[in-house]
Amino acid sequence: MIYHIYILASATGVLYTGVTNQLERRTFQHKQKIVPGFTKEHEVDRLVYFEPFQDVRSAIAREKQIKRWRREKKLRLIHSRNPEMRDLADDFFGNKGP
Repeated sequence: MIYHIYILASATGVLYTGVTNQLERRTFQHKQKIVPGFTKEHEVDRLVYFEPFQDVRSAIAREKQIKRWRREKKLRLIHSRNPEMRDLADDFFGNKGP
């Protein structure tokens, strides 16, 4: 099984870091605002970064590491792979979204 840590962004720049074993499904849930909580309340639904892991413990450790970072360091990480901060979920769902 593959696990992913991921970072979502809102249109206003709010960031959220999470971990999942089904990135496409979890991204869809965020976009559809299915699960109540922070991402729904703050409209955080654009997938801007992710990393795959073979081991869930490694994924969780990385998620915790990133969550401790200041915003500026998170943005540097995102921009290192996604300088335009485009919604990477477009690769899953096309430009139409889920």
